[in-house]
Amino acid sequence: MPLDNTTPVKKLPRTVVIIGLVSLFNDFASEMVVPLIPILLATVLSSGPIALGLIEGIADTVSNLLKLWAGRHSDLNNRRRKPYVVFGYLLSNLARPLIGFSGSWLAVLGIRVTDRIGKGLRTAPRDALVSDAIDEGIAGRAYGFTRALDNGGAVLGALAAAAVVHWGTDRLDIVIALSAIPGILAVSLIYFGVNESPRSARAVTEHAPLRWSRLSPLTQRYLSVLAFFTLGKIPETFVLLRGHEIGMPVVSLLLLWASMHVVKVLISEYAGSQTDRYGRRPLILLGWIVYAMALAGLAWATHTRGLWSFSLVLGLYFGLTEGAERAMVRDLANPTERGTAFGWYHTLVGLAAIPAGVLLGSLWTFYGAKIAFLLSSVIALMAVIGFWHVVRTKPPQRDLKPDASSTL
Repeated sequence: MPLDNTTPVKKLPRTVVIIGLVSLFNDFASEMVVPLIPILLATVLSSGPIALGLIEGIADTVSNLLKLWAGRHSDLNNRRRKPYVVFGYLLSNLARPLIGFSGSWLAVLGIRVTDRIGKGLRTAPRDALVSDAIDEGIAGRAYGFTRALDNGGAVLGALAAAAVVHWGTDRLDIVIALSAIPGILAVSLIYFGVNESPRSARAVTEHAPLRWSRLSPLTQRYLSVLAFFTLGKIPETFVLLRGHEIGMPVVSLLLLWASMHVVKVLISEYAGSQTDRYGRRPLILLGWIVYAMALAGLAWATHTRGLWSFSLVLGLYFGLTEGAERAMVRDLANPTERGTAFGWYHTLVGLAAIPAGVLLGSLWTFYGAKIAFLLSSVIALMAVIGFWHVVRTKPPQRDLKPDASSTL
C-alpha cells in the first residue's frame, strides 16, 4: 500500500544537505573537464576510442578498488568517516585541472587515475556517512537528493565550459584549469560544513565482513547481477565521442552533456522517494530496461536529432536507478558495516569497468559504434532477466509506516 498523503514528510538531515551541496560543487568542477577529455584525445592528442576506454576503465577500476579499502577502514574501531571524504575531494581537485596541460594520452591516464584515487578514498565513507545520518524510511529520497545535486553540478559544469568556449576561448587547457574554482568551494564546504556525530559503540568491537563469503546470499546475488550489468555498460563519454564523429561542435556536445544531466536532476529525488514507498526492485528493473532501449536507439542514431533524443533517454535511466541502487545497499547492510557494504558495491562495479571500456572501445574501433552500442544493450537485457529471477525483495515495512510524529 502506498503511503497516505497526510503522512508527515521527514526533513533531510543537515549532513545530507551539505554533502549534496559538496557533490554539486565537485561535479561542477568535474564536468567542466570530463566532457572535454574525448575531444582533447581526438583532436590535440590524436587518440581514439581504445585510449578513451582504457583511460576510463583503468581510472574507474583503481577508484573502485580503493572504495572497498576506504569503506572497510571507515567502519573499523569507530573511526570518523569525514577525514576520508575531505582528503578524497582535496586530491581530486588538485589533480583534475592538470589534464589540460597533458602532452600525451598516457599523461591524461596518470592524472585521471590520481583524480579517481581521490574518488576512491571518499565515495564509500561518504555514502556511509549519509546512511549514518538518516532515519529509516527516507533512504531512497536521501540518496536521490544527493544524486540530484550531483547531477545539477554536472549541468552547471557543462554549461560553464560551453560558455567559456563560446564567448571566451577555444583553448581546452584554460577551460579545464578554471575547474579549480568550484573544486575549492567543494573542499571548503565539506571541511567546514559537516560535523560528524559519534557512532554506536558496537562499531568498536564488531568487524565488517571484508570476505565476500560473509556477505548475505541476497547481497551477493544483487551485487553479482549489478556487476554483470556494468560489464556491458558503455562509458557515458562515448556518447560525446559519437557526437564528435557525426560532426557536432564542442559547444553543442557540452549542451548535450548538460541536458542529459538535467534529466537526471529532474528525476532522481522523486524516483528515490518512490522506492521508499514501493521498494527498490521495480525502479531498478525499469531503469535497466530504459538503458537497454536507449543504447539500442543510439546504435541506429546517425544524425544529431537521434543522438539528442536517445541521450536524454539515457539520462532517464540514471535518474531512475542511481538513488535506488545505493538505497538497496543500505537496506542489505548491517549498520556497523555500511562502509564495507558500499565498498563492495563500488568495487564490483569498478572491476567490470576495464573489460567493459576496452571491449566496447575495441568493437567501436574495428566494427563501428553500432556494434558497440548493440552489445551493451543486449548485456543490459540479460542483466534485467537475471535481476528479475535472482534478486527478490519486498518493500521494508519500516519504510511503509514511518513515524507519524516526524518533523515536517
